[in-house]
Amino acid sequence: MTTPRITAFAPASVGNIGVGFDLLGHAVDGPRDRATVRRIDEDTVRIEAIRGDVAGVDRLPLDADANTAGRALQSLRAALGLPFGFAVQLDKGIPLGSGLGGSAASCVAAVVAANALLDAPLPREALYPFALDGEAIASGSRHGDNVAPMLLGGVAMATPDLALPLPTPDWLHAVVVHPDQILETRRSREVLAAPFDLHTVVAHSTHLCLFLTGLQRGDIGLLRAGLRDVLVEPRRAALIPGFAEVKAAALGHGAIGASISGGGPSVFAWFASEAEARAAAPAMRRGFVDRGIDARAYVTPVNGPRAEVIASPD
Repeated sequence: MTTPRITAFAPASVGNIGVGFDLLGHAVDGPRDRATVRRIDEDTVRIEAIRGDVAGVDRLPLDADANTAGRALQSLRAALGLPFGFAVQLDKGIPLGSGLGGSAASCVAAVVAANALLDAPLPREALYPFALDGEAIASGSRHGDNVAPMLLGGVAMATPDLALPLPTPDWLHAVVVHPDQILETRRSREVLAAPFDLHTVVAHSTHLCLFLTGLQRGDIGLLRAGLRDVLVEPRRAALIPGFAEVKAAALGHGAIGASISGGGPSVFAWFASEAEARAAAPAMRRGFVDRGIDARAYVTPVNGPRAEVIASPD
């Protein structure tokens, strides 16, 4: 009898969405990771293979303790007291160090696939803490701004305990431009170590409130007023050659707002329609290309897809 196995994908994501540092994210209909998981009659989690046409994939650890997918499945096993283990194969489609949630996607795809192999699968939101445990291995801290939208789709709020979907108008579209650069999450967080002054924190909180209210009401004016990162972006922008040009191109084409995707170096912008996003994408890409940096632009609904099973048990 063939051992049951399931393959699931997890989409890329835009972490932070500018104003929601470690709190907000949205899924991207573009690059994605896949995890193929099978049950094994062993009290362990094994990473059997990691493949993918992305730079640095050969450096990802096969040791489950050090791998985001492996650690997430260890957490799942321990919490449920499972009498069996898992063997995992990962196919990476999200570039490493891209600011598109590649480390989170591996663990989200793995827990979604493993959950489908359980005798009594858990509700989707119950998978959140296990994926967080996995993501923490790569980022050095426990935050779910990539994990939550990958699990739930669309725009999600990520607290330490809850992943919450947020109402988002279907007409909102994003352009996400990924340059041929790598910016490790740990490096992008180092520049945030110094304290922030109270005036800046209050201004940022104001923008976040405007942004969330704009989402709830579908109000472009409030979204435009709110989608301005005065807290994190000013410190990280210098780490991304071409960022200023890409952002200027987006705003010049009528973007509601633009900022850094996750820890960078990818850059995102929101638009009021798919047509506006597609018109802006080439100019945004040129912001990097004109600096001698190749780049790829993705146009996606802000209500991007959630992680799903794509292959049923054998």
